[in-house]
Amino acid sequence: MLAAFLITLREGLEAFLLVGILLAFLRKLDALHYAKWIYVGVAGGVVASLAAAFLFQVVIDQFSNAAYQTMMMIGILLFAAAVLTYMAIWMQKQARAQTESVKRKLEGFVTAGNLFGMISLAFVAVLREGVETVLFFSALMYSGAEVSLEAGLIGAALGLAVSIALVWMLLKSTRKIALQPFFRYTSLLIIIIAAGLLGSAVNMLQSVELVSVMTDHLFDISFILDDRGLIGTFLRALFGYNSSPTQLQFLCWALYLALAVTLWHRGYQQPKAS
Repeated sequence: MLAAFLITLREGLEAFLLVGILLAFLRKLDALHYAKWIYVGVAGGVVASLAAAFLFQVVIDQFSNAAYQTMMMIGILLFAAAVLTYMAIWMQKQARAQTESVKRKLEGFVTAGNLFGMISLAFVAVLREGVETVLFFSALMYSGAEVSLEAGLIGAALGLAVSIALVWMLLKSTRKIALQPFFRYTSLLIIIIAAGLLGSAVNMLQSVELVSVMTDHLFDISFILDDRGLIGTFLRALFGYNSSPTQLQFLCWALYLALAVTLWHRGYQQPKAS
């Protein structure tokens, strides 16, 4: 539930913050009469995201063969880990440039009276984050964390509600609020979640004998913190915790985490003043 909350909070905040920037820029251009078309784009993005979630589940359900379903799950886990890493490390460097690009496009659409262009800006912003959320939510469900669908949906709904409330408060506030620390440290948490998804994928690859190297368990600390216990289940759902990982699973998890955290740290280092 907490992982679903964190991901939808982050994704929702990015999507709705961009929508808020579009509305604020319309106000600056004295073109608020076009705001309804931004809302049309948002509604379209939400509907398209829900349709993508439905189609995604339909596609997975078509694989009645257990082996094919397992391969699909492994693919989802690996792809979700890669996208989460990209989002947490690379996209933050592009956030400012992306915002300025959207503003320039909106100004051009307003000048030309291009309603479709205005709708598409909000539609794409919401759909992109919505599809990513569907992917991540599916990955959490298939990671072996035994997260119930109801708990995941509650966490996702709460994340979206909080993101909308935060964006509303930011836009209504007369003070400039720094969001960089929030995005920085949620990016770190997302990297840890991605490491857990990667570890789960490696574990599944070994369980179906597609990878048969380093399969011995490196250690077993289940007597201290069992991953099937109350706290262990929570940690497994959020971070992919495993009380008895195989050698390869732990190695991949540790190497990924070391590399991703290093890149994350470098990406957020402030340039030195000359």
